[in-house]
Amino acid sequence: MDRTPTAAVPSPHAYDIGLLVLRVALGLTMAVHGSQKLFGWFGGGGVEGTAQFFTSVGYPAGKAMAVVAGLTETLGGLGLALGLLTPLVAAGLVGTLVNALAVKTDAGFSFFAPQGVEYELLLAVAAAVLALTGPGRYAVDRFLPVLRSHRLAHGVLAVVLGAVVAGVVLLVRG
Repeated sequence: MDRTPTAAVPSPHAYDIGLLVLRVALGLTMAVHGSQKLFGWFGGGGVEGTAQFFTSVGYPAGKAMAVVAGLTETLGGLGLALGLLTPLVAAGLVGTLVNALAVKTDAGFSFFAPQGVEYELLLAVAAAVLALTGPGRYAVDRFLPVLRSHRLAHGVLAVVLGAVVAGVVLLVRG
């Protein structure tokens, strides 16, 4: 009788379910934030209120920036929840969240809520993680030829794209 311990083989389905839960939670959270900006739902300011806020923190063309941020969060969040164009929508969310982090740290760095950056940082990291890992098996991307088998290069390029676009927007902000 062989008494050699055998290593447990992890189930690929466990990883895919974990990625699905992360995608849906992050995606719907971001979609709700975007709908606050676009439609004023869930206690948000709508385009006008968000535009006023963006203008007050130094963004030019506050209304245009409000629409861009709202669309990025809403459509990006829904795309992430579905696992549709995951690296691209995750990059958009990373870029938006980098700008949110910059606005939060203007008054000085604080990590903990309510003035801190812990929430925005967690969301940005989660979006970057999904860009790097891919959406998992239970995603619309599985039906798209280019994204069917996720490659790390797609994720790295997406995160870099999100960071570069965020940097450009921050430069425009001044």
